[in-house]
Amino acid sequence: MIAFVKGQIEEISEENVVVDIGNVGVNVKISARTASLLPGIGKPVKLCTYTLVREDTFNLYGFLTKDDLTIFKKLITVNGIGPKGGLAILSVMSADDLRFAVLSGDAAAIARAPGIGKKTAERVILDLKDKISLEDTLIHKEMQAMGEESPDAGDEYIAARNEAVEALVALGYSSADALRAVKSVPGGESMDVEALLKQALKNMF
Repeated sequence: MIAFVKGQIEEISEENVVVDIGNVGVNVKISARTASLLPGIGKPVKLCTYTLVREDTFNLYGFLTKDDLTIFKKLITVNGIGPKGGLAILSVMSADDLRFAVLSGDAAAIARAPGIGKKTAERVILDLKDKISLEDTLIHKEMQAMGEESPDAGDEYIAARNEAVEALVALGYSSADALRAVKSVPGGESMDVEALLKQALKNMF
């Protein structure tokens, strides 16, 4: 219903921000991570919003990027994860961190969110695995922006690179470190997944 809220920040708490949109203060529910990234009282802000309307409820949930909003909408489709649970997960991890956790089956990372147990985290992975791809993540965007991946890049190499990155993330490395390690492998374009992963692991030390 309401695509975004744009105005001046009047109040900020860990779970809520009040935005003055012209002599009207709008309450917008936010994650703790979003709260930490807001510019501060009196500063302008634009929040992409999700509107929840029920018989006794009219709530706005706000996000600094459309990407965060998109992943929130996917999260709340999971059985047992309502808007509160979605914000809890996005309080402890970014949208890209969540994607990597889902792709690598890292339930422990998701379960760090307040009120999210291991079984619920595993359900998130099960329900979202087919709705998320590595191409949606920051690593893909970064490689395109830096010219590391041309439109003519071979499908086999792209698949091998993606699998190698996912494997490194599954081993506990951060997405940024995994990206750097895979990118720095000489002649990686001609390697299969196993060879690329072995060389990338050497770059981690």
